[in-house]
Amino acid sequence: MSRTRRTPFVGYLMGAILAVTLTACSLPGDLSILNEGPDGVTVLTGDDEVVLDTGGGVILLDYGCTPGDVTVEFDSGSEVVVPGPVCPEQQIVVGDGTAMLQPAESNEQ
Repeated sequence: MSRTRRTPFVGYLMGAILAVTLTACSLPGDLSILNEGPDGVTVLTGDDEVVLDTGGGVILLDYGCTPGDVTVEFDSGSEVVVPGPVCPEQQIVVGDGTAMLQPAESNEQ
């Protein structure tokens, strides 16, 4: 009686497919934050703190998604919480006492 053992091979194949899929989904991208408001702000992403002057902006290279909500603290003392996680396909745009998500500008030519 001859039996073919395919179960381990199928298990390894499924593991490899899962690893490739998870790697593709978790590739970090650049997260951008723009301050178009009249005041300076401090942006707390959950693991980074960024200080932006009026008209300033920053791109966090290979940052990926924030671990949760993003808090924007205005120089006036008020705060706005942007529900997260915020991912690279979105950008945080700060206005006059506001903060919202917009689609990120594509750098592709």
